[in-house]
Amino acid sequence: MTSAATKPGAKILTADDLLRLYSEGVRGELIRGVLHQTVAAGIEHGEIAMNFGSMMQGFVRPARLGRVVGSDSGIRLDRDPDTVREPDVAFISAEKMPLDIRVRGYSEVVPDLVVEIISPNDRAVAVYDKAQMWLRYGVLVVLVIDPDTRSVTVLPQDGPARTLAEHDTLDGGEVLPGFTCPVRDIFDL
Repeated sequence: MTSAATKPGAKILTADDLLRLYSEGVRGELIRGVLHQTVAAGIEHGEIAMNFGSMMQGFVRPARLGRVVGSDSGIRLDRDPDTVREPDVAFISAEKMPLDIRVRGYSEVVPDLVVEIISPNDRAVAVYDKAQMWLRYGVLVVLVIDPDTRSVTVLPQDGPARTLAEHDTLDGGEVLPGFTCPVRDIFDL
């Protein structure tokens, strides 16, 4: 992720500016009004996101529990200056965002669960910093998926982190009671 903050005279942008830039082919996130451009994360990253997102959607949708969204969704976490982050996958409960409400643009509803996938161009520490940011803004659980170790680290808002290996089973905890997924299935394509 590159930052405009390193350039002298960097302009502070709004969420509306970010939406406009996205339509012009510029992709990124805003952190306190500063554009942090992102690049495509690659096929493996996309497959893992779709794989896990599909499993979550298969559990969430039939029971109308909420929404499962991907990275292009963008979540506005702060205003003036604006912060808009892109989770790789997120779950927002129907209690927080009723299913009959159409949302155009960025959501201002903080997800219940966020998934971040470490991609080849990421530094793991930056992904964990982003996970901590999600938790500070009220996300209940962040899952950090590491394709290199084929593991998932579960970071709850309250409580210790735990790392699950390929042979373990991930569950939805209090956020998605009843959801389970063998960790190996996240990576097996």
